[in-house]
Amino acid sequence: MTWKSEFTPEAAQQLRELGAEPARRIAKTLRDRIAVRDDPRSAGQPLVGAWTGYWRYRIGDYRVIARIEDERVLILVVRIAHRREVYR
Repeated sequence: MTWKSEFTPEAAQQLRELGAEPARRIAKTLRDRIAVRDDPRSAGQPLVGAWTGYWRYRIGDYRVIARIEDERVLILVVRIAHRREVYR
């Protein structure tokens, strides 16, 4: 089963601000390594605390925070940032 990836407007803006190369790498990883899995949770880590219910994907020095919606077969990306800034 292939999952669909969508970005919130804020996450899309954050992706554009990263520059061409990191943005291409993140989009390619989401498309080719995460969305093709039967369960995208197997590629990420669950978050706790204020971020409970969200999943983290490590892509190089960047982190992608997403919510997985099983009923819509959707990975909704809500935040993209460098690892030292992503949880602030």
